[in-house]
Amino acid sequence: MRASEFSAHASRQIFWGAFAITLLLKLVIAAGFPVTGDEAFFYQWGVFPAWGYSDHPPMVGWLLALLRQVSEHPLALRSFTLLVTSLIALGVVDLLRRFLPEDREASAWLAGAVYLAMPWSWMFVLVTTDTPLIFFMALSAWAYLRADTSTGRGTGWYALAGLFLGLAFLSKYFAALLGFAYAAHCFGWRRERWWAPFLIFALALPSIALNVAFNATHGWTNVMFNVFNRNEGSAWSIKTFAVYIGMALYLLTPWLLWRGAAARVAPGVSSTTARTLAVLWLFPLIVFALLATRRTIGLHWVLGFVPLFVLWVGLRLDARPLRSALNWTVALSLPHLLVVAAVAWAPLSWLQPFKVHDRAVFLRETPAVVAALRQDLPAGATLMARTYNPAGMLAFHHGRYVPVFGVGRHHARQDDQIVDFRAYEGRPIRVFLYDEPNLAEFAPYFDRVSAKRFEIEGVAFFAVDGTGFRFQPYRDTVLAEVAREFHDIPRWLPVLGSPFCERYGFAACSPGRP
Repeated sequence: MRASEFSAHASRQIFWGAFAITLLLKLVIAAGFPVTGDEAFFYQWGVFPAWGYSDHPPMVGWLLALLRQVSEHPLALRSFTLLVTSLIALGVVDLLRRFLPEDREASAWLAGAVYLAMPWSWMFVLVTTDTPLIFFMALSAWAYLRADTSTGRGTGWYALAGLFLGLAFLSKYFAALLGFAYAAHCFGWRRERWWAPFLIFALALPSIALNVAFNATHGWTNVMFNVFNRNEGSAWSIKTFAVYIGMALYLLTPWLLWRGAAARVAPGVSSTTARTLAVLWLFPLIVFALLATRRTIGLHWVLGFVPLFVLWVGLRLDARPLRSALNWTVALSLPHLLVVAAVAWAPLSWLQPFKVHDRAVFLRETPAVVAALRQDLPAGATLMARTYNPAGMLAFHHGRYVPVFGVGRHHARQDDQIVDFRAYEGRPIRVFLYDEPNLAEFAPYFDRVSAKRFEIEGVAFFAVDGTGFRFQPYRDTVLAEVAREFHDIPRWLPVLGSPFCERYGFAACSPGRP
């Protein structure tokens, strides 16, 4: 390659080309990809705005409550999400242009292009709790880095970092890891600014306090899910650790990891800045590695720290290796693009040989499933499902809330907050299932039960029609099991309220519990 191909001007053109192409690609995916189960579940948070919800803090619910005022089309609901990684790429370029000497400006633009080309950047279009989490984490990290490189005390930037960290915490608890990374950095490598973590915490505290107040009055629902229920039965496992290491290599890419680790920090770059970035991305990944010895770490948990890693690489690599890394990253993205296109638009018959076929039909044809379930629906009947994923998707296309019938799982227990099964006493209920039902499982809770089978695109789906719902046996068996399994609140947590336990009279998890 000629030297001119690595100039700041040429690299800037590459960045803006990548910016335009990936933004267009995200628009196409956002407009055409079917609404997923998680998206549909969180959409219901926006339909029923509240100051808190079941699994996670409320930010995505508030976001969706605003977006659905514009339109309920998936493109409108995903519009903010599809902008997030594009905005983060601009932040990557902005910071690197500040940190690098003028003759290394090309590296700033190319690092931004590499981030845009990563599959998890252009595929980031689905609206979930990760949307506001990653956005506010990026803003917080940007402000923290501005504070760290400030010639003065950086008090205002640290305050902003705390404010945005609090908003990230109101999106998902994983944001706390970024705060711990700030503390580790200041106490370990920036001791003259020992006060900064306390200022950051003070500005994040209102958001934390709001969430604590909600939890104390709502059965500690976020805490029970994130700290206790989802970790029950966790044990030492070399398999989950190995999977995490493989996932981290995949997420950060071997070529960036290898070349970044082998290279030196660019001449003229502050060693303090390079150390700061190393701590901010390595500390959380090491914590995840420790957690991975006992439980599975989701790929999306790590996404918020990838921009910090790209910044760290951008300080170490010049234009030539970054251009090579960009080519490798684009090559990595191509098979991901084919998979996305196949799931969203390929003829369903192409997927028949694969296990995902049945679920792909449900994903793509949920409106047809809803139409079939509405046929001969008894007057006054309520549509339900056995798990939250189909319940959310059916609700999105049905236009009405679809509760989960049965115990469910530790995930997505919003029903415990807002559904009152006493209201269904004596009424008909139709329950959707993927597989042929065992009517004996439903018989104790109805006067009569019957099964319904229907096909969509050659795939069989099922429903159970229950006539005359019996609340008391349902309360004494199903809801009692829910209380035991998911509302076993530790004694050291003060219970000031619990909608589920108070509604159904479970004294062991209600205020004033014995």
